[in-house]
Amino acid sequence: MTDIVRNWRVELIRAYPNLFHPPAGHPESARGYPWCEEGWHDLLQRLCVRLEAALREGETIQILQIKEKFALLRVYWSGDVSPETAARLREAIALAEARSACTCERCGAEGRLYRDGGVYMTRCAEHAQGAPVPGEPGQENIPLIRLPASNGYRIGARRYDREADSFIDTPSSDAGSEET
Repeated sequence: MTDIVRNWRVELIRAYPNLFHPPAGHPESARGYPWCEEGWHDLLQRLCVRLEAALREGETIQILQIKEKFALLRVYWSGDVSPETAARLREAIALAEARSACTCERCGAEGRLYRDGGVYMTRCAEHAQGAPVPGEPGQENIPLIRLPASNGYRIGARRYDREADSFIDTPSSDAGSEET
């Protein structure tokens, strides 16, 4: 008997066809196929729930790309939505990116930033490679992330509470530069 290998990426695409728009019968060929490890499966599931909840009736988006870049999740999309919906979508993506900054990409446990040569990764102590990247005391879980802005994104810092899966705004939350 042959064991069927579970592909969480295909299952995610099948669960959210209105976000991924996969070719009929070929979810593995969806443009937004996730290129990250299984540890981020839960945060992608949370993201998809939030993205669907942000859409109003008649609005549609397509996830164009999901990947890891510099140890953080990156999600790109396009769609026909109102400015208010676009802001809610960007906020959902900012939460997922912040969670990725403190979640092991391998197993999903709480993690931190490591560097192995020129490669950065978010890992737990068990899956760590290289050395931890030092940070400023008191700045834990305040990643620099892409924050929603009126004309796209801006780079800024927000304290992320992993247990509550939410942001706790700090006085430095308004600092940052615009990015389009």
